[in-house]
Amino acid sequence: MGYSIAGMQRLYREAAFRHILLALPACLALLAFAGAGFVEYCVFFILFFCLVAVEALNTAIECIVDHLAPNWAEFARDAKDLGSLATMCLLCAHGVFLGAVVFRSGVLT
Repeated sequence: MGYSIAGMQRLYREAAFRHILLALPACLALLAFAGAGFVEYCVFFILFFCLVAVEALNTAIECIVDHLAPNWAEFARDAKDLGSLATMCLLCAHGVFLGAVVFRSGVLT
């Protein structure tokens, strides 16, 4: 548990993670506005925790790459780009899910 808490503290120093935390209440408000049910909230939180996990892995990759290649290197750029892509994919999954919930609710019609 101590390592996990230390990891969370380290992750909190990342601006991207703080942006994810800032978006959480807005997304929850959107779900509430759309009249989401229990299952929708469960799916949302599963996606949210997956996003946090991928962001943590992305940060770990960046830390290792920065240590191994303090100067520019193609492998370093590729590793960072791929980690960023993984995070973006989960952000898109969140967007698709929230869009589907809002669309299904008929709020926008």
